[in-house]
Parts: sequence; C-alpha cells; structure tokens
Amino acid sequence: MTTSKIPSPSTTADERAMLEGWLEQHRAVLAAKCAGLDDAQLREASVPPSDLTLMGLVRHMADVERGWFRRVLAGEDAPPIHYGDDDLDGDFRVTEQDTFETAYATWQHEIERAREAAASRSLDDRNLGAHRSGETFNLRWIMTHMIEEYARHNGHADLIRQSIDGATGD
Repeated sequence: MTTSKIPSPSTTADERAMLEGWLEQHRAVLAAKCAGLDDAQLREASVPPSDLTLMGLVRHMADVERGWFRRVLAGEDAPPIHYGDDDLDGDFRVTEQDTFETAYATWQHEIERAREAAASRSLDDRNLGAHRSGETFNLRWIMTHMIEEYARHNGHADLIRQSIDGATGD
C-alpha cells in the first residue's frame, strides 16, 4: 500500500492549521485503505461476527462528517444519509447493491461541505445546530473529535485491509 497521497501535518503550524492537517491526514488514510480494491473486497468483513467493512466505514464517515459539520456546527437541515431511527447502524450495513463509487462520492461531497462549514468560523465559534446530547460544542472540539473518530476507525480499516489482501501501512 502506498502512502504517497497521504499528507503529513506540519510539525510547527498554528493550532488551526495543525487540526486541519491531522484531519486531512486521517481522511487520506481511510481513502488509502480502500484504494485498489473492488466492490466485493470493500464489502468484506474482517472477522466474524463483525460485519464491519471498509465500504461501511466510508459510509459511516460520510454521515459523521455531515452530522458534526453540517447539522451541529452549521445548523443545516441535513438528515442522515445511510441510517435512521429505525436502523442506527444502517451506515455500516452494506448490500450487494451498494457501490464504492457512490459511497466514495458521497463521502467526498460531505468532506467538501464540512470544509466549507468550518472555513469561515473560528475555533471558538459554537454550534448553531442542536446535538442530541443538548451540549454546546465549539469548532475546536468538533475538529478534535473528528480526528479521534477517524483515528479509531482507521485502526479498524488497518485490520480489515490486512485481512483482505495482507496490505499494511499508513
């Protein structure tokens, strides 16, 4: 697995650039974990009884980007894409009809919209939308949480990818 497309965060940036750098790196890592695989491989779960797949992780992260940046931060009416009240884990559940082309395009669209939502805000700006917890979040917290979310799921992606074809690396 090549890591040439994975950006390295600056080691001397200010706080905002540092957070953006780490978030971009983690987004790129997940994309790299999926690179070069076909839809069937991207639907492969690593170990029973888990049904966690690389395609499911991409779908999940599309919903996570949408939820935190569009719904919570920007206050947009942006309902979940892949899950609902009747199936809270629907983003992880992939079928033979689900394609990586669609999942990836949706994820990239949500990443772009997330960048747009964050661009004009300071790290101290607070959410305009509601979160189910009722808590208030600033952009700094949201970006830090997104880095944590990607880091956790990239660990899953490492194991899934290695179980598919033995590939390891960033």
